[in-house]
Amino acid sequence: MRFRDRIDAAAHLAGALGSWRGSHPLVLAIPRGAVPMGRAIADALHGDFDVVLVRKLGAPFSPEFAVGAVDETGWVYLAPHARQAGAGADYIERERTEQLRTLRRRRSAYTPHRAPIDPAGRVVIVVDDGLATGATMIAALHAVRARGPARLVCAVPVAAPDSLEAVRPLADDVICLYAPEDFDAVGRFYEDFGQIEDDEVIRILSRPPQAAPA
Repeated sequence: MRFRDRIDAAAHLAGALGSWRGSHPLVLAIPRGAVPMGRAIADALHGDFDVVLVRKLGAPFSPEFAVGAVDETGWVYLAPHARQAGAGADYIERERTEQLRTLRRRRSAYTPHRAPIDPAGRVVIVVDDGLATGATMIAALHAVRARGPARLVCAVPVAAPDSLEAVRPLADDVICLYAPEDFDAVGRFYEDFGQIEDDEVIRILSRPPQAAPA
């Protein structure tokens, strides 16, 4: 199974999430890749849209490989393989500090004139464009759960099977369209997996929601 691009993946996910249409869900995207997807899903479900800010902690000498993740409060999820990847306590603290700086810069740029939408008491759908290690999704679900949603949903188009199992205990529902045993990288399941830049995130977040039908 391959998707043309993130919007195609979002259309498929919106179909799988159709039971939440009418509940006015809050869709939270993990920046930056999932932001176009989250906006499209929120519009399809007639819900609200925002971002949940988390950052992966990259491995020493291999920053694209996550050994954990951090949320805006500074809470850290550390993956079981972190020590094997050479990420000692001092390294983790340095990486945490650096990624927190990035999160603060992004919050200031993405939503400078408002607070994040409160998820308390709501159906909340956390969206990413795929799960590789699952670290950022774990941090995102932890961050949202701490704020008291009525129901917490994890939604992704594609995932590594072991990462999918790792996130299941953290959500009330997990929606994944494809979890192949030969998973190796999220981008392999998209024909177009181009980089999403900050200016596109800002533009999408500033766009008014699509009106629900009367």
